[in-house]
Amino acid sequence: MEPIYIADYNYPLPDERIAKYPLPERDHSKLLVYRDGQVSEDFFYHVGDYLAPDSLLIYNNTRVIQARLEFHKPTGARIEVFCLEPIAPRDYQLSLSSTTGCTWKCMIGNAKKWHNEAIELKAGCFTLRAYKEETLGNTFAVRFEWDGDTVSFAEILDAAGELPIPPYLNRKTEESDLRTYQTVYSRIKGSVAAPTAGLHFTERVLDDLRSRGIETDEVTLHVGAGTFLPVKTVDANKHTMHTEIIAVPRETIAHILSKLGHVVAVGTTSMRTLESLYFIGCQLHQVESPFDMGYLPKVGQFEPYEKEYTTSAADALQAILYYLKATRQDTLHAETQIMIKPGYTFRIVDQLITNFHQPQSTLLLLVSAFVGGDWHTIYDYALSHDFRFLSYGDSSILTRNDQCK
Repeated sequence: MEPIYIADYNYPLPDERIAKYPLPERDHSKLLVYRDGQVSEDFFYHVGDYLAPDSLLIYNNTRVIQARLEFHKPTGARIEVFCLEPIAPRDYQLSLSSTTGCTWKCMIGNAKKWHNEAIELKAGCFTLRAYKEETLGNTFAVRFEWDGDTVSFAEILDAAGELPIPPYLNRKTEESDLRTYQTVYSRIKGSVAAPTAGLHFTERVLDDLRSRGIETDEVTLHVGAGTFLPVKTVDANKHTMHTEIIAVPRETIAHILSKLGHVVAVGTTSMRTLESLYFIGCQLHQVESPFDMGYLPKVGQFEPYEKEYTTSAADALQAILYYLKATRQDTLHAETQIMIKPGYTFRIVDQLITNFHQPQSTLLLLVSAFVGGDWHTIYDYALSHDFRFLSYGDSSILTRNDQCK
């Protein structure tokens, strides 16, 4: 595998270009338009002008949870516990709805001060207890328990947790972030970071899209803290991608199948989900019935690059639909570690709506792959035309460029 030198994906990003807060009106952000190597600009509320009438927009309906918990030991030591993903129950909804306790993979601030004792956090009428169970690399398994059996873990997080805004904002979470750091269509709790491309959408924009006959549908990918991890290896291929859980309803997969050639991903999380469907379909295309009911599809980091794939996107999606029907499932649940980087061949997505990403990040590699290596054209324009960057920044709509890699 040819090395990808991450230093080639660097650019100067002054702190003043990082948007610390969103605009008062979400859909008034600037919109960079990239098509056929040409760049122009508009405002996001005109995004429908750059979509074909038969387009299908796929967005990520995940909702950010208040995943940061602050405990204090009797000695006064402060212990911060950042919930990343559930371990037991493994399912997000089961874990968040649990009223008897649950275990999560967590990052721990000041971990050396926390030994084997329980630590407590009082909020309202309940007391949350946490137990550090085992080390998982640079994270930990933490067991949570609380009194009573009428309060869910989701309710506890809402009452006692803090919304984890991105570290590069260099500020504390504020009350306004509880509203502005959620998309208007978020509904499935589980993320520790927002799918920020969706932050520009308003009901006004969605109504405009509907009036044009443009359709929308949704997938779920709970965004983990790994989305903020910088690439620290010289060769990006040596960077380990985080694994994320995806959920896609059977009706959505059928909808995508009917719209191949006109699929628009709202954000890189939707992109990763949609492109992962192709490789899951290829796996299932090779499986002979009957299916193993315990099978959990998973896309490895380099699976797209390990062999030549000849299965069509339509056949891959059909294979998933057949599998779901055969196993009587309404929703595909899977894991993906997919790394989309220069040299990747896109099978599902034709346009991408996304924000402007950090230098030397895997998200910038994804953008470069999508625009055929032409990311400098886009970012040079954005830097020279006062676009705002990162989570609360401006937006872009990119049309796939297969002319170069």
